[in-house]
Amino acid sequence: MLITYTEEKNEMLKYKINVMEELKNRGYSTFRIREEKLIGQQMLQKLRTSSSNEKEDEMVSWATINLLCRLLECQVGDIVEYVPDPE
Repeated sequence: MLITYTEEKNEMLKYKINVMEELKNRGYSTFRIREEKLIGQQMLQKLRTSSSNEKEDEMVSWATINLLCRLLECQVGDIVEYVPDPE
């Protein structure tokens, strides 16, 4: 469930949690998210793709990360982690 790679190395940020599952556990179904216009369809699709495919390289905006922190009542570090290049 990757967010992004840096160009020079294999460093990356990756999700520590299944974001879609956590949103659902907090009462935010995809229907509710769309109905309340909390997250745009494009970002919602990126979250879905990243939640279901660990090799997918999907970037979400900082605005979306900020919103996720608010909805899930957590800090950025609870959602993503930095993975350094193993070299």
